[in-house]
Amino acid sequence: MSEKSPLLHYRLTNSTCSEPRDVCKHSGTKAGRGGRRSKDKPARKLGVVFGVVVPTLLSMFSVVVFLRIGFVVGQAGLYQSIAMFLVAYFIITMTVLSVCAISTNGALDAGGAYYMISRALGPEFGGSIGIMFFFANVCSSALYVLGLVEAVMSTFGIPEEDVAAVAGPHQVLPSGYWWSLLYGTVLLFLCFIVCLVGAHIYAKAAFIVFLIVTTVLVSVFMSFFIVEPIVVILPDTSSLNSTSLSTANYSGFQLHTLEGNLLPEYTVDYTTGAMMSFVTVFAVMFNGCTGIMAGSNMSGDLKNPSYSIPRGTISAVLTTFVTYNLLSLLIASSCDRHLLQRDYSFLGDINIWPPMVTVGVYSSTMSAAMSNLIGASRILYALSKDNLFGGVLALAKKTSRSGNPWASVLVSWLLIQVVLFTGKLNTIAGIVTIFFLLVYAAVNLACLALEWASAPNFRPSFRCFTWHTCTLGIIGCLLMMFLINAIYAFSSIAFMLLLVMLIHYLGPISNWGYISQALIFHQVRKYLLMLDVRKDHVKFWRPQVLLMVANPRSCTGLMTFINDLKKSGLYVLGHVKLGSLDTLPSDPLQSSYVSWLSLVDHLNIKSFVNLTIADSVRQGVQNLLFITGFGGMRPNTLVLGFYDDHTPEDHLQGKILLSSGHGMDDASPSMEPSEQRFPAFPSLRGTEEPKDLQEEEYVSVIADAVKMGRNVTLARYFNHFDREEVLGSGRKIRGHRSKTGPFVDVWPLNLLRPDTHGCVDVCSLFLLQLASVLQETRAWSQARLRLFLCVEAGCSLKKEEEKKLQVMLKELRISAQVQMVAWDQVVALHWQRQQEEEEAERGDGIQEFPNTPPQLADEYICAVNSLIRRHGAPQPAVRFLYLPRPPADTSHYHAYLHHLDLLSRDLGPTLLIHGVTPVVTTDF
Repeated sequence: MSEKSPLLHYRLTNSTCSEPRDVCKHSGTKAGRGGRRSKDKPARKLGVVFGVVVPTLLSMFSVVVFLRIGFVVGQAGLYQSIAMFLVAYFIITMTVLSVCAISTNGALDAGGAYYMISRALGPEFGGSIGIMFFFANVCSSALYVLGLVEAVMSTFGIPEEDVAAVAGPHQVLPSGYWWSLLYGTVLLFLCFIVCLVGAHIYAKAAFIVFLIVTTVLVSVFMSFFIVEPIVVILPDTSSLNSTSLSTANYSGFQLHTLEGNLLPEYTVDYTTGAMMSFVTVFAVMFNGCTGIMAGSNMSGDLKNPSYSIPRGTISAVLTTFVTYNLLSLLIASSCDRHLLQRDYSFLGDINIWPPMVTVGVYSSTMSAAMSNLIGASRILYALSKDNLFGGVLALAKKTSRSGNPWASVLVSWLLIQVVLFTGKLNTIAGIVTIFFLLVYAAVNLACLALEWASAPNFRPSFRCFTWHTCTLGIIGCLLMMFLINAIYAFSSIAFMLLLVMLIHYLGPISNWGYISQALIFHQVRKYLLMLDVRKDHVKFWRPQVLLMVANPRSCTGLMTFINDLKKSGLYVLGHVKLGSLDTLPSDPLQSSYVSWLSLVDHLNIKSFVNLTIADSVRQGVQNLLFITGFGGMRPNTLVLGFYDDHTPEDHLQGKILLSSGHGMDDASPSMEPSEQRFPAFPSLRGTEEPKDLQEEEYVSVIADAVKMGRNVTLARYFNHFDREEVLGSGRKIRGHRSKTGPFVDVWPLNLLRPDTHGCVDVCSLFLLQLASVLQETRAWSQARLRLFLCVEAGCSLKKEEEKKLQVMLKELRISAQVQMVAWDQVVALHWQRQQEEEEAERGDGIQEFPNTPPQLADEYICAVNSLIRRHGAPQPAVRFLYLPRPPADTSHYHAYLHHLDLLSRDLGPTLLIHGVTPVVTTDF
């Protein structure tokens, strides 16, 4: 047969990957599990030979064995040809090892490459690769149909009017675009009928094709030993203005012929007019070596996939490798170089029966078109069953009583028919091969990820692989992609990443397991061990916060604010449930934990959740402070809500939870999986209901945290804190508008002990650090710090203290507006009782909180509160106040809490902070 079409001689070398007769029986989504399943599923009947070896051999041989071997040897020579096969088969062998490893790691359901990738790498990569694999099979099927049409037309078609050629007796078919489209439609319809009837018919047809191809190959090998030397008439190359001879010699086995074919001799391809090189020839040759996934894609029809896939795939790869190299040696020893470069269909000319090769080309091409059609339909059906694209693929779920997905076959056939209308597919053909290579790279990536994750359940029985082989497979596939066409390679990767993002944000949640979580766990554990607490340095200090939440319904504002305050540090939401596990049938926290995580997703905060059961709140907080975190990642700051008589308000009432988490709550089965309310959170206490925490226990929690070396923060008036309102457009804050952003006020002096001069102790510097941390976050970057320094009017130290403070702020790289506040009249109230305080002091230490008569103490503290409010114009978004250390005598806890209440009353969102650890440094 004379080859005249570039589509036939080059594009038919693209690999084919037949898909299984059944698809994924286990759906990873809730919606997927609700899909209709056939009760009469066909039993798995295929073994190693018919299930894996035959489809893999047909996919890897295709028509390349008949039309491209001579091209490779003629252009590259025998030495480079063998080197090309060694490199190509090294790349695909690395992928085969990954396929074998995944296929022997437990039960492998139907779905082939898509099933492997999706269940290993998750729905995002699985769905994107599945879509690309589907389109690759659709376009490949169209390519093979058109290639078969052109092959038939080159033999039986009537030459067109503008071609100076005489039609032979067997050339009876009319030519032209519409005639070719008609022939292609008829051939595609035959493939459609076979696939529509069922995969068992396709399996029988594939076996018949395999027998034909095997017979043709045997005849080819026999011809080299039987056929005598002849002169072959070359195809017409006048379109290339070639001055070459019109005939070439088949010399039989001759030493001088072998010597002439050992070295490369790159020339112009007579069918395309392009100059060949090592890269172009290698790219064409490599296309014929792919198709290794055909056997594994039959996993749904195999009796024992874990047994059949490794043995069948490796056997097929070895068979094709030996066949290609042996055929190359025979060709190089018997065919003139000119014959190899000017007649790609020379095997038919030198065959013992020339039509034999033509039959092999026709049958292998028809088989490839049918294989890609059934493969595309199975991939589409698997995608629809997994419900990755919602209702878009709902139609493709329909199956016949025997389990054949006829709707997917119909959709695939229609898409292939649409592609046929484009006629020549030279442009699409290149990216189709790159799609296949990207799938193979994804399989290697899946195996590499499983190996790196070191998951205990990843223990494949096939152990002839390492992470090195997976990496080499990925690199090899990517290199071949860019070697074939860099533009198409970039385009395909960009298309895959786009699909990954679409599925990630729009697709449903699966319960397949996420390899990313296993990899993150593995890496986090390793780095946590490397995070040595003995190497901590104040220069790299950051807040690591444990926020105690009684009921998240009433403190969403505080949760979002603390998220801004953490500065990329550890942030943990803690909750204590009162009770004893001894009296409960099971752990009640397990059912509510998912709702807490869903709330974290809903609020869009980066936080962990730690829940505990204890007999008292104090004991629960102690437990959380002791056990929360690992190694160097432990909370150093405890945040509590303020203890007052305010009735909590429900900020989650009527809210719908939109979360990316798993499972959600099962209290509302009628709702969509992505929309659930908050059933796990109890209702808020009423006005008359008692608190779970008493005053003395609340102050004891503060004292316990200080004893344990934790900084303590009390948050008040955050029940109405609206982050969007504070930081929104116009910087609207309680009726005022600031062009420069919200204000953050800092009062670093211990206002309950005015006799302590200066503001440079550990606690004061901790206030400055937290305020600076808040300002450095992106959301609060426009906020302005106002630092208030209380001094006595006319004091000689006023200027000196201000200058000292300015120098300190400069050294600490903190930008703040310093305001001096005269508080002579306020502090006078304190000095009046100084003598009484000294008499009340105990001999074993200085009491940090004055034990004064309540009337006089209240008067002083209310004056301080009034002073703070007077200097708070415009109204700040949040205030930072100095929190004194709790008194040593527990009998003073009530007065301590009472004075904190008076100090912070009606100040708006306020943080009372007590720092115990150094957090700032002037050293670089």
